[in-house]
Amino acid sequence: MRQRNRIKASLALSGWSQWRQPRKTEITEVEESRLLRSLVQALVTVGIIATDVAAETQFSLWAVPLSIVGAIWSWYRRHDRNIPTKFCIAIAMLAALAAFFGRLLGELNDTRVLLAELLIQLQVCHSFDLPRRKDLGYSIVIGLILLAVAGTLSQTLAFAPMLLLFLAIALPVLVLDYRSRLGIEGRRVRNEGRGEKFSFVTLKSTGILFLVTVGLGLTVFAVLPRFPGYQLRTFPVSAPIDIQENFDGRSIVNPGYVREGSGGGTSGGSGSDAQGGTGVDETFYYGFNSEINQNLRGEMKPKVVMRVRSQAEGFWRVLGFDRYTGKGWEISRNEQVVNLKRPTWSYQIFLSPPAIAGATREVVQTYTIVSELPNLIPALAYPKQIFFPAPEIAVDPEGGLRSPVGLSKDLTYTVISQVPYRDRTLLGQASTNYPKNISNYYLQVPPEIAAQVQQRTQEILANYNQQRVGQSEKALTSPYEQALYLAQYLKQNYTIPENPLDLPYLAENEDLVAAFLFKHKGGYPDHFSTALTIMLRSIGIPARLSVGFSPGEFNPFTGLYIVRNTDAYALTEVYFPEYGWFAFDPIPGHPLIPPSVEEAQTFGVLQKFWQWVAGWLPSPVSGFLNALFTILLDGITAAIAWFIALFSQGWLGVLTALIVATGISFLCWLGLQQWRIWRRKQTLAKLHPIERLYQQMLDWTATQGLRKHAAQTPLEYAQILHQHYPTSVAKVIEEICQAYLSWRYGGQLRDVEELTMQWQTLKKYQLSNRKISQRGYKATM
Repeated sequence: MRQRNRIKASLALSGWSQWRQPRKTEITEVEESRLLRSLVQALVTVGIIATDVAAETQFSLWAVPLSIVGAIWSWYRRHDRNIPTKFCIAIAMLAALAAFFGRLLGELNDTRVLLAELLIQLQVCHSFDLPRRKDLGYSIVIGLILLAVAGTLSQTLAFAPMLLLFLAIALPVLVLDYRSRLGIEGRRVRNEGRGEKFSFVTLKSTGILFLVTVGLGLTVFAVLPRFPGYQLRTFPVSAPIDIQENFDGRSIVNPGYVREGSGGGTSGGSGSDAQGGTGVDETFYYGFNSEINQNLRGEMKPKVVMRVRSQAEGFWRVLGFDRYTGKGWEISRNEQVVNLKRPTWSYQIFLSPPAIAGATREVVQTYTIVSELPNLIPALAYPKQIFFPAPEIAVDPEGGLRSPVGLSKDLTYTVISQVPYRDRTLLGQASTNYPKNISNYYLQVPPEIAAQVQQRTQEILANYNQQRVGQSEKALTSPYEQALYLAQYLKQNYTIPENPLDLPYLAENEDLVAAFLFKHKGGYPDHFSTALTIMLRSIGIPARLSVGFSPGEFNPFTGLYIVRNTDAYALTEVYFPEYGWFAFDPIPGHPLIPPSVEEAQTFGVLQKFWQWVAGWLPSPVSGFLNALFTILLDGITAAIAWFIALFSQGWLGVLTALIVATGISFLCWLGLQQWRIWRRKQTLAKLHPIERLYQQMLDWTATQGLRKHAAQTPLEYAQILHQHYPTSVAKVIEEICQAYLSWRYGGQLRDVEELTMQWQTLKKYQLSNRKISQRGYKATM
């Protein structure tokens, strides 16, 4: 008992002594590389500046200098625990998070800038305590996220230099971080007995890697399919717009519309009189008004007015006109606009598009205004939802959208349209039994010119029917085919004057369409659309004039359509019962049918690049290659669409898709293996004979499961092979290794032909022995 108590006492004393001893503090892994820390700070700085460039903010004015101060502080305090500093950092981060949620609840518009600002604030706080390597990894990720946010916000190529600079800094950062994780501190390493060399990345190697990365990235970017985006339902919208006055939706404010020789006209202005000699405004399109005068003369100076991101290109429609005045157009039911209000908690406004029997496609477009525009909202045909910052908008009887205020610079809104497909067969079979609300407004022709225009239109169609029917072609009987032919006829037989001032003003009693068809044999671009509209009305086909913007210039690097004021023009819309309105463009130099959802944009960037290359090639060559590429791209697009459609065909379709994917993967793997074999043969053919023999020996032993490790010398490897091969085989391998070393480091060249013959004989002997052993094994079975 006494002995037991002594043992207990000694154990208790030892436990007490261990408790009294100071515990070992956990060793913090400190990053000592000044270069790595500096480059990481540069990476974060580029991310912050890129966000400023893309979002037009000023975060870098305070974030960059403050984060640099924090980085310097963390360097000098890297070996300390910094407990007070960490408490302050935690409090600052909580305050930044509280401010973020406060702004998030108070603002309904795009939250990407708010998230970017929160990340910048957290990074600035974090920069005051960066002792460890994993903390630097966190900063690298923050810089990458900021650059990604800037990429989603950017609408110009000003983001491209920031991206290239980020990549140039990121490459050495990744190398340094990898070396730090491996614990490599020295500057030199041994490389298989070839002497010492620097392991640190050089400027030359970094430059080559940079060029390869950029080239590979641009190639992937060009050939990457462009599938429809906008899968989320939170769209970019500007900050809310406050309305000071009551909005009735009737007035249209066009800052550039000329009324009685002065700008700043509003709804109802029709321009100067016939002999006034005044012209159109230099910056604003004259057609954006409830009443337009096509007797104006002049031209605009190009300037960018908006940027559009859309799932499909099309005619960015602004207004439609139903009544022809003889010298222009007007909206006869301008007072019948409908006001639509949005809820206070959302920017979404629902519209009521007419019922359409044909197939449609949902297209999402986001518009960013670059230069001031009238209070008319461009959108694709048949908008069904709009995300707009104003509390209400108005919709006129022709489908035009109106804002309470003019569209100012940097205003952003999003439209979802239900665009119908243009099926020529169905439209050609459409009924001619038009409802009253269509025939009452869209068949109006001034009686002074009705008979004359009708006769001329019927003559054009009759001449075509007489010429083509004898050639086994069908006569033009359907309204769709007639509209298509008349638009093409105007393109080919009427001209646009080279000088905008060559076309004289119309007399007081002179009609625009009559002068276009019978006197001048042409006119301004918009006059072509007016003439086509009246010609169709004269033979009983409902039509109206529509004004808007062409798709503009597509920038493949930003994915945006750059739209200028000179892209505004008028075209003709024709009504087909049950299918709605479809546009025809009779203007020379324009496509006969405006681009719409039928145009595949899956490989849009590659197509744009090819169009640039084709401009330098002879016409026969470019024509042949165009046809070839069209067939290939259409086939690839159809195959991708077919594969995706399998997943919507039940379990059998999913199983078929998995089988197809597995088969394609196997074929790709097989092709990759063959390509590697071919590349290996090409590489071996360029080597010295003795080195080629040595590499062939290594390849053969690797196929036997005895791959040489990079840390093994050739002689060490040969010694190990003595344990796995017969003496005759191992001896030949050792001789090849010695010959390789003598040539590599001693400059002595042995008889390569003799070694090659021994090696070939040995491989044949090994192969014959394997076949004999396999036969013996089968015989025993």
